[in-house]
Amino acid sequence: TDPVSLAKLGCGSMGTMLALPPGQGPHQVGCTDVMVGHTRQGLFLRLFYPCLPRAGAAAPLWIPRSEYCGGLADVTLGRRWCSALLSIAIGSCRVPVSWNGPFKPRSSGYPLIIFSHGLGAFRTLYSSICTELASWGFVVAALEHRDHSAATTYFCTAEAGTEEWIPFQRVPQGQKEFYFRNKQVHRRAQECVRALRLFQGIAGGSSVPNILHQDWDLSVLKDSLDLTKVAVMGHSFGGVTAVLALVKEPSFRCAVALDAWMFPLENVLYPEVPKPVLFINTEKFQTPESVAKMKRLSSRNGQTRIVTVLGTVHEDQTDFAFLPGKLFSRIFGRRGTLDPHKALAITTRAALAFLQRHLKLEEEFGRWDELLEGVGDSVAPDAPFCRSHL
Repeated sequence: TDPVSLAKLGCGSMGTMLALPPGQGPHQVGCTDVMVGHTRQGLFLRLFYPCLPRAGAAAPLWIPRSEYCGGLADVTLGRRWCSALLSIAIGSCRVPVSWNGPFKPRSSGYPLIIFSHGLGAFRTLYSSICTELASWGFVVAALEHRDHSAATTYFCTAEAGTEEWIPFQRVPQGQKEFYFRNKQVHRRAQECVRALRLFQGIAGGSSVPNILHQDWDLSVLKDSLDLTKVAVMGHSFGGVTAVLALVKEPSFRCAVALDAWMFPLENVLYPEVPKPVLFINTEKFQTPESVAKMKRLSSRNGQTRIVTVLGTVHEDQTDFAFLPGKLFSRIFGRRGTLDPHKALAITTRAALAFLQRHLKLEEEFGRWDELLEGVGDSVAPDAPFCRSHL
């Protein structure tokens, strides 16, 4: 990456570098950060939820702190020194949601989605998908994993104001990648289960102190969650994390796996996946081996579905899809041909139709059922390796 070009791209268009779409559903969306516990065994997540309108509501930064730019530069560009340039280009972008906005209570309770990020990502990089789902009446908890797979993350120790950062870690020399990643995927799935326990505790009336001291009280969720309707979802490394979470926790009713990286899961676990999975793949990422693993699951569970969104690349299921073309291609290379707004609509509608079916929701998401069969514009059933036309 040419730093001068990156700098040019950033300057003169501050704040216009990334335009994340607002949710299209009937609810306005609020968002807050939650950190519980003073060790790395605690949890860190960003919560997206239906909220009440509030005049003059602030929108949160997409990249919450400069340290994350450093982590991203290291992971995506392999050069930490690009951090300042990345900061210029994307540091002022905001997410179109109401920061700490007032929660909109619902007596029947909202269904809950636990969301797991991909390798080298963090809790805010799927804001477009999380916002969209929350706008249709879900509470979405986007985790930030502490297994060294996030670009960077941190926890606050018990000493006042001391932060301990957890950097991204590549596979150590001499270690087999499968064993390294397999250990991580088990830790990540366990974090998804702990996140569910957190919300079960809140629903049961436990007082949970948020050590980030947000002006937002978690107890407002107490009577507004329906914890009989819980799904787990994720992208890439997070997609396979979601599949494994189904094995570890019976309360998860189903999983949505976005372009799942199936490699880290041990073969003995495939027969153990008890619940349906919706695999939404992009056209350019999957291998025949990975798809064969998905098909093993679908042969065991008639409700599991595999669909491919045509004209998309792996990053199209992240917020990076909404970066301008030049910046995107400098960081990631080739981009998809499908308009990112359309790709997001297909992905979220397919997910909503699937969640309606398996969480038994009383919504009208069934109108998008045909997407689950790979029917419609820019979708295909299974994994059409022969038809790439990116």
